[in-house]
Amino acid sequence: MSDGPLRVFFGARLFDGLTMRDDCALVVEGGAVVAVASTAARPRGGEQIDLSGGVLSPGLIDWQVNGGGGVLFNATPTPEALAAIAAAFRRYGVTAIVPTVITDSPAVLVAALAAAGEATRATPGVLGVHVEGPFIDPRRKGVHLAEFIRPMRDRDRDQLVAAKAGAMVVTLAPAAANPALIASLAAAGIVVSLGHAEATAEESRAAFAAGARAVTHLFNAMSQLGSRAPGLVGAALADPTIVCGLIADGHHVHPAALRAAINAKGAGGIALTSDAMPPAAGGPPVFTLQGRRMRREGSRLIDDFDTLAGGVVTLLDAVRYVVDSLGLPLAEALRMATSTPARLLGLEGRIGALAPGARADLVHLDDDLDLAGVWIGGRREQEIER
Repeated sequence: MSDGPLRVFFGARLFDGLTMRDDCALVVEGGAVVAVASTAARPRGGEQIDLSGGVLSPGLIDWQVNGGGGVLFNATPTPEALAAIAAAFRRYGVTAIVPTVITDSPAVLVAALAAAGEATRATPGVLGVHVEGPFIDPRRKGVHLAEFIRPMRDRDRDQLVAAKAGAMVVTLAPAAANPALIASLAAAGIVVSLGHAEATAEESRAAFAAGARAVTHLFNAMSQLGSRAPGLVGAALADPTIVCGLIADGHHVHPAALRAAINAKGAGGIALTSDAMPPAAGGPPVFTLQGRRMRREGSRLIDDFDTLAGGVVTLLDAVRYVVDSLGLPLAEALRMATSTPARLLGLEGRIGALAPGARADLVHLDDDLDLAGVWIGGRREQEIER
């Protein structure tokens, strides 16, 4: 076994990233999972942690987080801001995030890439960076500022490849990046995700063939599914290799559309996300996005024109929504928030699973799916210095 304190968790059902397991104990040492044993055969030394019911799961992984806890990455593209965002989400069971910078000036993108690189090396739970724009389609811009939207050039590709530290996701539109650019990003280990795109199914399939592996917030800001014009939505649902992000908050996507997507893709093809903005994870209800006032109304975030402007829920809220409102089994909901995003990001086996060698990032949910405990690298969240 590795050096470090031994902790043995028992008394709860275990979700291992794929399936729910009963009568099991999780053995953690040195910040990593070292074994899953039967409760009766568990080691008796170290710290024995009786969870007294509920479910012990890998920590939740959110691959699209614009901000939270009152902090907006675009407005404060610094390592300190990312540390604050990560700390805010840890309190809500999200133990790993991919901070997201949306369409902005070239200077903001440069600062965001540098900050994410430093935070990825220094801050637990910051996995890398998600670059959502400016290489998108102005016809599907959402709240992204049109003045900064532009096609990708070779030097943009080179900038992204040079800045890669940890996981990198780049959301782009086929109209803004040709297959050769997509292929070179994918070859560098960057997750290319299609989004904010008015694309035909044929254009979408060409981008998938070039190396795009995901779709950002399926249904939102993209060409829709029609019987003779399947669009990006249809192309994504028809391709079993593509992972689709879904914002499950009851506002971004109708429940019937959510069910259709999950039925088509399965839990291994859906990576839930929050698309969170500063009001999420305990932030104040009003903030400014690039000079525009945004406000929280209940569980939705809107601008002054009643346009949805990102999310205010956390990933745990999304898990509860698909269980309580859609009636999905908890194991499927948790898979879409743990092992599926881990696999998309190329981090399977390291996070998003309760298996030997995985980092001991854990969440304990009680029988009502309320958060009962969070551990980062085997340490309870309250012990971590903020």
